[in-house]
Amino acid sequence: MSDALFEITPAAGSWHTGRVVGFDVETTSRHPAQARIVSAALAELEPGAEAVKIREWLVDPGVEIPPETTEIHGISTEYAQAEGMPAGEAVRQLVVELAKEFDAGAAVVAMNAPYDFTVLKHEAARHGVGFPLPFPVIDPLVIDKQVDKFRRGKRTLGDLCGVYKVVLDAAHSAAADAAAAVEVAMCLAKQYPQLQVPAAQLHEMQVSWKAEQAADFQEWLRRAKPEAVVDPAWPVQQEVSAA
Repeated sequence: MSDALFEITPAAGSWHTGRVVGFDVETTSRHPAQARIVSAALAELEPGAEAVKIREWLVDPGVEIPPETTEIHGISTEYAQAEGMPAGEAVRQLVVELAKEFDAGAAVVAMNAPYDFTVLKHEAARHGVGFPLPFPVIDPLVIDKQVDKFRRGKRTLGDLCGVYKVVLDAAHSAAADAAAAVEVAMCLAKQYPQLQVPAAQLHEMQVSWKAEQAADFQEWLRRAKPEAVVDPAWPVQQEVSAA
């Protein structure tokens, strides 16, 4: 565990005792400025509940879904066109529902948050929908890197589920990934009591942690590629041009 975490004192009103909502999107591309949403989910966990409640969106992105991404999430262009709702309506609904959660102070959990929120930000711009300020956000990836800095191996959601003994069925399904991210986040809070603080406080700590992690990774990359740049922004990536 990072030494700095020992300086954090658990506080009343910890985020993990309130409403927690997982958020995940599956898309057409790994590049968030170009990606179009093909499915999305919110996984809602009420205080004291043992299981999450899932809300899902299947979306017709209005563009062809590349075969390589269909192989990941299982959604083809034909299926999305036949069964999915128009992208503009889906994006509007997602933005509205997330804005409600943020306004209410719910902790919104997103694994690798800068990807999902940057995708949604660009989709909102495409469809003329306002984008809410993502706050407060809980990112299991940032937190795991901070509490267990020197663990070897990858840190995908599947990897973290293995570490924290969370069952992940149907990986790369938005619903399954959103639910698993919530479970991993709750496991982190229980295993590391220093994380038991209000969501707003943990959000601000993650901003700093992500910047430190990006700087360390950039320094490592520059040993082989001097011009390498790692974006330190969190929970939304810095501005890039959208297609």
